[in-house]
Amino acid sequence: MTISKLTSGPLTVGLELPLDNDWTQEGQRQRMLDKRPFGVPNLSEHQSLARLADELGFRALWIRDVPLYDPSFGDAAQVFDPLVYLGFLSGVTRNILLGTAAVVLPLRSPWIVRKSAASVQALSHDRLMLGVASGDRPSEYPLFGADYENRGQAFRHSVEILTGKQDSRLSPGQAILPDTRTPPLLSAGLSQQSPEWIGQHMSGWLAYPGTPEEHVHRVNLWRNVAGDKPYVSFIHLDYLNDPKAPRKRHRFGLQTGRDGLVRELEEMQSAGVNHVGLHFRRNQAQVDESLRLVAQDVLGVFHETN
Repeated sequence: MTISKLTSGPLTVGLELPLDNDWTQEGQRQRMLDKRPFGVPNLSEHQSLARLADELGFRALWIRDVPLYDPSFGDAAQVFDPLVYLGFLSGVTRNILLGTAAVVLPLRSPWIVRKSAASVQALSHDRLMLGVASGDRPSEYPLFGADYENRGQAFRHSVEILTGKQDSRLSPGQAILPDTRTPPLLSAGLSQQSPEWIGQHMSGWLAYPGTPEEHVHRVNLWRNVAGDKPYVSFIHLDYLNDPKAPRKRHRFGLQTGRDGLVRELEEMQSAGVNHVGLHFRRNQAQVDESLRLVAQDVLGVFHETN
């Protein structure tokens, strides 16, 4: 099953898209030459980089949901709609898991999300992990005709539809096609719910980035309400081609080399984290070079081999 593949190993390592380093000094220079707004990555190599990630053995590709580009936030994520994009990526990859982190449910028709997710699930041969969220950007809600204050209630209603608990509303013979296995649902944060509700209704938790020490408390909270369900987080990585480079922390992550990253992941594992997605927008080296180095230096330490 998808979730067991996510967690097979002492800890597994994936990637958060876009696979671009547009938040570096060189990336910003190139962005201005290309006349792209801040936070809009260069996607010219996205297909080849996704294939490379799959070939190198990274466990998952994670896609964020940014329905509206807002310069006050300055981040367009990977630009493409997450479920449309994962449908595309399902056709150019073979083994890597495909995850949303996370679809903002109150801004979307849950019946359409269900159909889109089922489509990706079928096209990818059961590789989808459907991360979901209530959203945290108030400026989006009026445009989409949604109520920001009631987004928690809308989130719960959407989850009921995604999990089939509202199927009694369908008339005889009606169905949401394709009829395929429901993908595992993972919540980004608490989505305006109690920890107990998230632990009961979700298959996993997408936790915000933090240090290993910060994850200890969060993992303990998760284990108390969800048992051994997966706990996932992310690291903004600047990977150096110097195995002994020390760990230097920055917002949401760190700059380091092989030894420092292995140590960081070992500490995340000890804290109870099951999967880590690496984010390369602060990475100073070319992303393809760093992907190859991380695969060579790190993946074999953690991923079980068949």
